[in-house]
Amino acid sequence: MASSATRLKKNRMPAQSKENQSKENQNKEKMSFSSSVQSNTAILCLLLAVATLAFYNPIAHCGFVYSDDVVYVMQNPAIDSGLTWDAVRYAFTSVNSGIWHPLTWLSHALDCQLFGLNPIGHHYVSLLFHAGSAVLLFLLLLEATAAVWPSLAVAALFALHPQNVESVAWAAERKNVLSMFFFLLALWLYGRYAKRGGTGRYVGVALLFVLGLLAKPQIITLPFVLLLWDYWPLGRMFAGPGNSADADLSASITPRSFWYLVREKLPLFALAAVSAVISLWSQRQVSAVRSMAEFPLSARLGNAIVSYAHYLAHTFWPVRLSPIYPYLGPPSAGKVALSAVLLAGITIFVILRRDLRYLMVGWLWFLGTLVPMIGIVQIGDQAMADRYAYLPVVGIFLALAWGVAELGEKAAPAMRIIKPAIAVAAALVVLTLGVLTYRQLDYWRNGETLWGYAAEVTERNYLAHSDLAMVFNGEGRFDDAIREFRVAEALHPYPADQVLKIGIYEQRNGHLQGAIEQFQWALSQTSESRLRAAAWNQTGLAYAQMANYDAARQSFENVLQLNPHDPGALVGSAVLAERAGDFSRAVESLKSAVQAQPSDAGLLLLADALRHAGRLQEAQAATDLAQKISSDMEAARRTAAQTQLFFGYTPI
Repeated sequence: MASSATRLKKNRMPAQSKENQSKENQNKEKMSFSSSVQSNTAILCLLLAVATLAFYNPIAHCGFVYSDDVVYVMQNPAIDSGLTWDAVRYAFTSVNSGIWHPLTWLSHALDCQLFGLNPIGHHYVSLLFHAGSAVLLFLLLLEATAAVWPSLAVAALFALHPQNVESVAWAAERKNVLSMFFFLLALWLYGRYAKRGGTGRYVGVALLFVLGLLAKPQIITLPFVLLLWDYWPLGRMFAGPGNSADADLSASITPRSFWYLVREKLPLFALAAVSAVISLWSQRQVSAVRSMAEFPLSARLGNAIVSYAHYLAHTFWPVRLSPIYPYLGPPSAGKVALSAVLLAGITIFVILRRDLRYLMVGWLWFLGTLVPMIGIVQIGDQAMADRYAYLPVVGIFLALAWGVAELGEKAAPAMRIIKPAIAVAAALVVLTLGVLTYRQLDYWRNGETLWGYAAEVTERNYLAHSDLAMVFNGEGRFDDAIREFRVAEALHPYPADQVLKIGIYEQRNGHLQGAIEQFQWALSQTSESRLRAAAWNQTGLAYAQMANYDAARQSFENVLQLNPHDPGALVGSAVLAERAGDFSRAVESLKSAVQAQPSDAGLLLLADALRHAGRLQEAQAATDLAQKISSDMEAARRTAAQTQLFFGYTPI
């Protein structure tokens, strides 16, 4: 028996040895394959980053552009002085841009600390964030799906699509590339959490979400995107055979019910709700939220439907892209109907092919992440903006890449040419997009080039003409600025307060008759007493500059009928009364002006009127009081003399 058992043991030994050897070989093959994948992944990441930097190389020649760059960097003392405690305080307390985004302000302050006001450094930091997001998008898709080429295609389309140039080349849009970077980091870490669990990973997702919101609240839809990610590619929701994009990943992820997944994200939904409240509050602080009277709900819904179609069109045919598309009123019923049919058709197709989960995820990603910027809550005067598509268009790229890959996989064996043809076509598409991006960057060289191009490629773009006017103003080209302001006015009926500002600009630069026309138009468009008084005041000043003193006096009388205590109108009418020899009236008007707004120059004007009226003791008292309150008596005398000269009266 012993010898029999020994023989049996000896017979088993070779079989076990072969089995162990086989396992060892399999492990070695897996390790070798894993090492190969890691090596190839590193090479592909490097190629993706290099291609992005190469096609975006013209960004080195781009400057700052009016208007947002002025607010964010060029003329913001709290930021352009660098990363100081004042900058930190400003970052967490300021909403003067209409958005509370402290991380973005700190990012700009750090740029100013490193590069000063040299735009090259600012632009390259944004470009590095964009390139980093492209690489991160590739890696998170690869980890979630194990599909190399579709993942790379999505990342390359995102990196080189010209629709994204606006987010990268506009320094003020640092908030866009910064928030996107944290959004993708959160999505990547969520994939790790879904696979391995852990409170620390969940907290990490929440912290990355907070950082993204502190850069720009546009990523407020992250919790909804995570639910889509559970559906595909993770396969946590409605789990079943083949529902995960990666079989190995599916085996390591625990399926969950829909309501479990929703409850799991309640803390993230709470963060999104807080961000939404802060965003609306911030926009209201600068009066950026438009009322229903200005933009009725029907017009907003119509514009939203048409804008969705336009974003799709720009994705597939990215030419004649503009940094701003003005709202020109409600779109026609025909445009709304055609756009609605397109959107409904795609939605029906996606539902019918719900076995291809990536189609549903890509389409809902696109539709859902655009909701905060689609105009249901109307902010500003734009109908849409390419920078709003920076995150949403990833959904379209995702559906396209996996759809084309599926087509290649299902091609008949006899049609071996399909896969190479798809690869060549994909490479040509990416190359074409890169060339278009390279070309698009040329328009961002300076404000004149950018806004001139925007006015050329869009219809009735009064916003582009208005921004071009401000560029000319900054360059001292006042006649060109006024011309562009007038073009903008002809394209769009500005509100009375804006027309008043344009009139003041024309007046300041010597276009007096044009200024008076602006003031008169403003008067015809408003019944608000404050605006009417301001318009009559400026009209009086313009007539005085033209030496039409009777018209000037009548204008100031119109002001005083609206506001008897208006200091400017009181001084103007008083000096004009002195010029006409009516010193008693001048004295009474100047007394009222000094009571309404005490000043040393006003008291000197009153003293002069009192002397001419023969009230010398009162005149001396006014002079003494002027000396008492004045910090610079000589400057006060010059101001009083210049005021009298302005109204055609011999100075003191």
